[in-house]
Amino acid sequence: MSPYLIFRHQTYQATLQMLKTIISDTSCLIILTNIGELELLHKVYGQIITTPDIAGEYGEALPEWVEIIEVTDKYRQQILEMQIDKGESSAIALALEIPNSTIILDDYKARKIAEQLGISFTGTIGVIIKAKLTGKIPSIKPLLQKIKQTDFRLSAEIELLALKEADE
Repeated sequence: MSPYLIFRHQTYQATLQMLKTIISDTSCLIILTNIGELELLHKVYGQIITTPDIAGEYGEALPEWVEIIEVTDKYRQQILEMQIDKGESSAIALALEIPNSTIILDDYKARKIAEQLGISFTGTIGVIIKAKLTGKIPSIKPLLQKIKQTDFRLSAEIELLALKEADE
């Protein structure tokens, strides 16, 4: 494949990603805020969507590039709340209402439910890896070090996988 075609393909993929609706759960907002990197979400994805429940859990004013959207199907959210917390339930319920969306979820049980429902998801570490791979940051190592100083559980195995995925 010619370098021009590779470039066009990468540009196309980046454009498709920007067209995807990105829904953030509370943990990503809190973790990135705690390490002083909340703006990274904006750099990587542009507009982010969240729910009033997540905004309430976050507990601080959100930047203007975070749009708050109410879940329409409250019954579906309530069913999800029988298994996972209100914020994660609202994120998954909203993703079911918005085609071509991806949720940023860190909770294992919520990720399993999203997977069973066919919802695309990533996690906070995935956001950081994407930032590196798209040239938004030079390295993920400093951010992983900051995260390890918080109460976020980052196993040595996940850290090694993240470094490998980020080509570091």
